[in-house]
Amino acid sequence: MISIRVKLTVVLLFLNFSVYANFDFNANCIKAYEEVLSLRLSSARTLIALEKKNNPKNSIPYLLDNYVDYFTIMTSESRSDFERLKNNKSARLIRIEQDDIKSPFYLFAQAEINLQWALTRGRFQEYFASAIEINKAYKYLQENNNKFPNFLPNQKNLGMINALLGSLPGGLKKTMSTFGIEGNTQTGVRMLESLIIKLPKSNYAYFYDEVVFSLSYVKLDILNDTGSYKNILKNTESIDTSSLLRVYMRSYAAMKTGHNAQAIATIVSRPKGNQYETFPYLDYLLGIANMRKLDQDASIYLKTYIQNYKGINYVKDAYLNLAWLALVKGNKSGYQENINLVKLKGYSYHEKDKQALNEANYPISDVSLLKSRLLFDGGYYDKALAAIKNEKVDGFKILRDKIEYCYRLGRIYDEMQEDDIAIKFYQFAINLGRNKKYYFAANSAVRIGTIYEEKKNFPQAKIFYELAVDMKGHDYENSIENKAKEGLKRIN
Repeated sequence: MISIRVKLTVVLLFLNFSVYANFDFNANCIKAYEEVLSLRLSSARTLIALEKKNNPKNSIPYLLDNYVDYFTIMTSESRSDFERLKNNKSARLIRIEQDDIKSPFYLFAQAEINLQWALTRGRFQEYFASAIEINKAYKYLQENNNKFPNFLPNQKNLGMINALLGSLPGGLKKTMSTFGIEGNTQTGVRMLESLIIKLPKSNYAYFYDEVVFSLSYVKLDILNDTGSYKNILKNTESIDTSSLLRVYMRSYAAMKTGHNAQAIATIVSRPKGNQYETFPYLDYLLGIANMRKLDQDASIYLKTYIQNYKGINYVKDAYLNLAWLALVKGNKSGYQENINLVKLKGYSYHEKDKQALNEANYPISDVSLLKSRLLFDGGYYDKALAAIKNEKVDGFKILRDKIEYCYRLGRIYDEMQEDDIAIKFYQFAINLGRNKKYYFAANSAVRIGTIYEEKKNFPQAKIFYELAVDMKGHDYENSIENKAKEGLKRIN
């Protein structure tokens, strides 16, 4: 049942509406869209309001309104923003449904709105509603693609849906299966990569930045493609340097691929001002980047993040990193204080926060292993090796430390292209930890699978990918299993 608020909104929308409504993605709408993608949402709202006033029959502003809400929630990750804005969806769809059915934007706009809310709901664990919206979006896009096969924006969302379906959280994946929808990540990647080439030469070049954003997300968070950094830099080169979303893409890509110094430089030099949406996550990234070079300044940025952030993610992880920073400094009371805050503050929605809570309940980390872990994540492989090179596996009293020691050496030698040595230490980690709750053994199996896949030894790769899938009840289970399953899809 549509709420009274939505009914009133619909009435207002139709005061100036006539049967001659249309979809006109004109210069003003393109400018508003560009402002959204630069995270200058206030400016975008002004341009959208101007378009509604000057061109009341145009339905594109109502699609752009949804973009504004989507990026508002994505940058704040605030449940209160989500609850406040989600009721806007129905009125916009009703407005668009009355528009020109012969336009390629008719079904596309409905699909876009449904997909954006599906992705948003997934963050707040509204899995059933999210699944319904993905299903609607997928059907609209398929129908639209049949009607308008040369309408390139269709491929933007079809590619994204294909790529996403293999990496959905367990609850949402199970719900999606009831609709019989199956995606293929590699198909999605190919569609998005094709658009990167086609869009600049088309009438829909203004969608380029969004496709780059989607492809970057898939490469980094779904495929964990550590070799994608140069391509992401190349793809983002033509994006306006004043775009805060560009800063996010380039810094996040740098951090995910071991280019820590570049990540810090990119975030520090980011554009600032009241015209930009508040984006506390960049402070979190800057804190983590400084952690990875064992810089005590990391505490400044992590505390700034905790103070300014009103959302649901990375609070526990921020406190865990503050605890680690204290431990590295030799401040055990500071360590324990922040470990207690990991348990008390924040939520356990995101996998990072779930893992932070697990870590808070584990025995205190060995400092040499911790330093090696942080330095490795920053891409400082020589320093990571130096931090533990004088250690011996038998020197660690706790089994978890023994397993992690083997795993850390495996990861370091893996990145140094010393495949045989890496496999040896990964296998040690598997032997010691395959029945334990720590993620080291399962991820070691994925990494061995990847090494063999790169060597075109697919039978061996299959053995280790399947081994990773078979391991259950460990940390990061969902993401590690997805990596292994994607590997099996590739080699099959």
